[in-house]
Order: sequence, then structure tokens, then C-alpha cells
Amino acid sequence: SGEIIDLIVDTIEVRGKPAIREVVRHPGGVVIMAEMENGRIAFVRQHRYPLDQRLLELPAGKLEPQESPEVSAARELEEEVGFRPDFLEHVFSFYPTPGFCDELLHLYYTNRLRKTSVNPEEEEDIVVEFYTLEEAIEMAECGEIMDGKTLLALFWLKWKRSVGAHDRAPPPG
Repeated sequence: SGEIIDLIVDTIEVRGKPAIREVVRHPGGVVIMAEMENGRIAFVRQHRYPLDQRLLELPAGKLEPQESPEVSAARELEEEVGFRPDFLEHVFSFYPTPGFCDELLHLYYTNRLRKTSVNPEEEEDIVVEFYTLEEAIEMAECGEIMDGKTLLALFWLKWKRSVGAHDRAPPPG
């Protein structure tokens, strides 16, 4: 058991024979694609200890106990990027690594934001960067963006725009 995750080792039966399954239990999380008025998307660059690399990712974070995904998404966006969303669209939820982990991520999109202030958690070392969708897709295609949740969100938005679905958020007011 750790601060965030637990590792469970179970013996199950597969076709009448015992098999070991290791499962990481995770509280779930959120991913937020925040598009500014100028069309640039907010990203965070942070060190990822398991990889010993700084990765470029969309803002994201784990769900807190008793917190809805939408509340978590708004909190994480404000903490990491310094913007509060006036509206969040739930795009879809997905399992990033179902072979060994029960983590469920909830992807949100917003293009209506109010500037506040960045307030990262103490152990976070985050640099905020902004890129257009086209720039980010180029970075993904050449391997500069390798985070799975970010890749999924970027290619979702590219697809969404290619099919002409431009009404992601209801009109203001």
C-alpha cells in the first residue's frame, strides 16, 4: 500500500488452473483540455519519476475522496495552470492501463476560462506551456509528446474538428 495506490496480488482460476494476477488499485483521475481564447491549449511539463523524464502533458490529477470528477477537473486546472473553467464538457471516460490497473480517467474540455493563479501541490514541479492544436499534433507525431492521456485527447480534438463538430460548448449566457 502506498499514499495513492495499492497493489493486490490474487490467485484466480483460468480454464481450471490457478493463475496469479497483480492489480494496481487507483482512485481514478481527470484530464483537462483547456483551450484559451487565442486557440492555444494549456499543457504542463513535469518530471515523471518512474521514467526519469520531464513529460509534456495536459493538466491532470487524481480524484480526491468524495469529490466528483467535474469538481476535481476544475480544481486541478486551477492548481496547475491558473485558470478556472466557467464550463466543462465531459468528453468520455477511459481505462488507460486495464491490463494491471483499475484507474478510470475522465477527460474534460473547456474553452471558457477565467485567469486566477497557479497553486501547485508542494511536491509538484510544473512549468505551464501553451501550444496550438496543430503544434501539439506535430509534437506528438515526432515523439515530443508521449503521454497516453494527452495523445488520446489531442487526437480526439483533431478528429472532432475534422468531422465539423464545432459546438463543443454552449453559447455564453
